[in-house]
Amino acid sequence: MFNFFYNSNVFTWIEKLTNFINSIFFALLIVGLSFALVFSPPDYLQGDSVRIMYVHVPAAWISLASFSCIALLSIFNFIFKIKHLTLITKSIAPIGLMFTCIAIVTGSIWGRPTWGTFWAWDARITSMVIMALFYLVFIVIHKFFDEDDKANKISSLVAIIGIINIPIIKYSVEWWNTLHQPASIKITGTSTIHSSMLTPLLLMFFVLILYCALIFLMKYKTEIIRIKKKSLKRLC
Repeated sequence: MFNFFYNSNVFTWIEKLTNFINSIFFALLIVGLSFALVFSPPDYLQGDSVRIMYVHVPAAWISLASFSCIALLSIFNFIFKIKHLTLITKSIAPIGLMFTCIAIVTGSIWGRPTWGTFWAWDARITSMVIMALFYLVFIVIHKFFDEDDKANKISSLVAIIGIINIPIIKYSVEWWNTLHQPASIKITGTSTIHSSMLTPLLLMFFVLILYCALIFLMKYKTEIIRIKKKSLKRLC
């Protein structure tokens, strides 16, 4: 069933999907920025600095979701040896690292007017830095090892070990005394964030999701080309 992803027709599908996402992305970007920068009200305590939230929070969500996805696919790859899953995880990893860094940097900028400092080694910030290191190690392993099978095995183990950090990031606010406030958006309970702020937050989240999809498709296409070139070299 995975042969489709190696077929030359996959490039046509990637191009069509990219064009479709682009058409939605730019329209949604304009709407999202309008709500985030114009229509969304300033916070009564933080003022306009709260607008950093519309990048910081979605970036953190995507960072956690990306690593969770990598870890889950790595488990399947480690057990069932499905090599195609490696292409997906390798394509997701740079995206996850980028958004982890964005979350850390925007959090530092937001922390200066809110906490009075750019940096504090509280539990959530520290665990986010650790996750960035897991991402970095995962990427470097594939760059360091020439043997794909060995790189896949080691990187899968790194991702599986790194999944332990996800609940630490999620529940660090509840487990330890941190500078971060408890979650304002709850799936099962009542959210405490006002709809005037929730709307632009969700809009920017979907904007960044579409941006992730575009990067993923480009990276995935690059990985397929790399494999095809490597196969041709072996034949020569």
